[in-house]
Amino acid sequence: MISPRSVNAERLGAVLATAGTSVLHLLPEAVTRQQLPLVQPPHLLLVNANLDVALVRRLVAWTTRTTRRVPAVVAFVDGDFADLEPHVLAGTDYIVPPYVPGNVRDRLITSSRRQAWRQATAGSYAADLLRYERELAIGREIQMGFLPTGLPAPDGWDLTAAYRPAREVSGDFYDAFELLGGRRIALVVADVCDKGVGAALFVALIRTLLRHTAVYLDNGARGGAVPGLAPLREDEHSRDEAVLLRAVMATNDYLMQNHMRQAYFATVFFAILDPVSGSLVYVNCGHNAPILRRADGGVVNLAPTGPALGLTAKAVFAPARAVVRGGDLLFVYTDGVSEARDPSGGFFGEHRVIGLVCAGDLDVWELIDCIERELAVHAGVAEQSDDITMLAIRRRPVPAEV
Repeated sequence: MISPRSVNAERLGAVLATAGTSVLHLLPEAVTRQQLPLVQPPHLLLVNANLDVALVRRLVAWTTRTTRRVPAVVAFVDGDFADLEPHVLAGTDYIVPPYVPGNVRDRLITSSRRQAWRQATAGSYAADLLRYERELAIGREIQMGFLPTGLPAPDGWDLTAAYRPAREVSGDFYDAFELLGGRRIALVVADVCDKGVGAALFVALIRTLLRHTAVYLDNGARGGAVPGLAPLREDEHSRDEAVLLRAVMATNDYLMQNHMRQAYFATVFFAILDPVSGSLVYVNCGHNAPILRRADGGVVNLAPTGPALGLTAKAVFAPARAVVRGGDLLFVYTDGVSEARDPSGGFFGEHRVIGLVCAGDLDVWELIDCIERELAVHAGVAEQSDDITMLAIRRRPVPAEV
């Protein structure tokens, strides 16, 4: 018992002694000086409600460190009932007059059992949380393995990417890989609806379907007909369109046939670049319009050409074309950039993204660094609300265009 000497403190001590409970009565000043003659871990701390809550917390912390056991704490009224309020708000059990043996015994037994249950539950919760964190760490490691370990580096081009999940695992992904023996570069940026573990599983599925189908068709294009599909056309640029459309449609068909119940969908920008000519054929499946910054300061938005993948079985996807000339830069991003929130909930905004992309002749690394800095300033102390993924590719000016 921690209490100044008082009538109620003496009465409680006598009641407990009558019930056969050993009681050690300590004065508050002894607690302050940590002069606590604890022979064995106390089962319960009975504290006077007129004591400061902070003092009680220090006592509990010291007792826990010393005895490796968290005691139950019960506050008792020794005057004004209002003294109980800060203790109750702090989650402490309490007991009020009249202090008769049966009531006191039952109340303290209940408090001790409740504390034992809390400790058992806390231990189980901590173990479950540790297992969950380990599983998430494994999931994050596996998901990072789905990102390209290196980016293609065709002559005359610069390419970089940034990837920042809002949680341990992400609903975004990007990809860049060679086709036609390096004569083409495939570029993918996608955003699965929602965040967390469910979205991460669909990231793995969609990324694998898109890349596998494109590479499989590419191998067929170079080695002959692909079983079950009409032959790809001989013209390489027409072949690029066919590879894109078949990869996108095959992925959408698979999602609609096998995963409609999960109700996940993904916005995807999928493009095939010819590094020699700068020709870019793409399909924008409901994704944020990528920004093509011209060397002369002009801007082209690569608007959607079809719906998100996994929304409808009868979706129509149309390929579109652009040309990336010397000095041009293509910036592809997910809505975690434009919809990044400040502490008051305000969005970063697409207009600011476009403004930063077009502000000066920045190279790809400078641009990504600039946007990340601006996002950090905008967010301030606000928690990151969505996954952030950016990919930038720039064609260096050729001598004739300098």
